[in-house]
Amino acid sequence: MGHLVSNTVERRAVDIVMYDVEFVVKLDDGNSVHVPYDWFPRLFHSTRKEREDWRLIDGGRGINWAKADEDICVTGLLEGRGSGESASSLARWFAARAPGKA
Repeated sequence: MGHLVSNTVERRAVDIVMYDVEFVVKLDDGNSVHVPYDWFPRLFHSTRKEREDWRLIDGGRGINWAKADEDICVTGLLEGRGSGESASSLARWFAARAPGKA
């Protein structure tokens, strides 16, 4: 099955709404993208407070969660791409978050 390739203007995020099992990215064209946290293990394993501490970066082309150490590209979301983080990288992230680490 092929992928639809669009030559339209690059979409940008204008707002994010965080829910219990997903977040919704509101786009500059009025559309929204629903994204399950399990696409991004760092967000999935972050606290609600960490998830709610986000900011738009690069003029809305990306989203940054500083406390979860996660950056997400809006284009990747629109293409249906999740994290792609390796197991070893995620293990290092978990180790850094262990109690007593800072």
